[in-house]
Amino acid sequence: MTMRAARIWDADGGPKLAIDVDVAIPSPGPDEVLIKVRACGVNQVDLLTVAGLTPRPVEFPHISGTEVAGEVVALGSEVTDWKPGDRVVVDPVLTCGRCEYCITGRNNLCLYGEIFGVLTQGGYAEYTTAPARQLLRIPENLSYAGAASLAVTGPTAWHMLHRRAGLRAGETVLVIAAGAGIGVVAVQIAKLAGARVIATAGGPEKVQKARDLGADFVVDHNEPDWPAKVREYTDRRGVDVVFEHVGKATWEGSVASMARNGRLVTSGGHAGFDVNINLWHLFIKELTVIGSYAGTRQDFLDIMGLAGRGLISPVIHATFPLERAAEAQALLRDRGVFGKLLLEPAEAIK
Repeated sequence: MTMRAARIWDADGGPKLAIDVDVAIPSPGPDEVLIKVRACGVNQVDLLTVAGLTPRPVEFPHISGTEVAGEVVALGSEVTDWKPGDRVVVDPVLTCGRCEYCITGRNNLCLYGEIFGVLTQGGYAEYTTAPARQLLRIPENLSYAGAASLAVTGPTAWHMLHRRAGLRAGETVLVIAAGAGIGVVAVQIAKLAGARVIATAGGPEKVQKARDLGADFVVDHNEPDWPAKVREYTDRRGVDVVFEHVGKATWEGSVASMARNGRLVTSGGHAGFDVNINLWHLFIKELTVIGSYAGTRQDFLDIMGLAGRGLISPVIHATFPLERAAEAQALLRDRGVFGKLLLEPAEAIK
């Protein structure tokens, strides 16, 4: 039997995304399940893959898609914990389960870890396989789309703010690019923690949407003086925590917005990974710069539990059929998104 899939091929001039309609449906290995993909997030890492910019080369043809939710349809011979029809979301942090980081609950730092859909085949297809140990049950009141929209952004934002930055009630948080898939979750997590939230967003429409989401104050990061506005809003004090995931384009403004003893936590650099740090400011203000990578299994459980209780809400900009995957990626590349973009591979183009 065959399926439809959006696959990246190694072509003249670089990798190319194409819709293939006769791809063999994968068979689950002994410890895997076969999933009918109901929703798959469109992620910045997908753009890196189709541009040929991943740190390690992928094997072509490649199926992207790290944020997968769907329905179990078949089981490997050794799988006993799941059954056909179960609604599941894939924890995309693939780990060995045996190294020192895995056995101490820090599986996001696994020595042998990979990310589902990057160096493995992912969810830009009608069906995909995943290790059974990577599955979580979707809460009853959360849709497939909602679960997929939080599969990467939720655990990552939770890990950044709580595990790494140690956010406390009453602190002031600056969320950079609050309209991004991770930004919309960060605003909600910070508000839920009892923090005052300042956000940046690109353009008047996104600024208003960030306010509607719950940010106490929003500045347009397209305006060069936005850090001054942050400091003015805080009576020149600055913010306790900066939630940074953009990189070079916002880095200097992020650092300039920090209060004394402030913490900046960063998980990305799609606008450039090479940034400048003024050591004078770093030590006289006793600033802390914190790296953060993905989320642990516990972070995933925490965020899905909150979403299941309605305390964290998915923010979905638009959904697309599989055949419009390239259009969805272009929209993300052009920063025309507030929240998450999703593919619905099980739905035929209309």
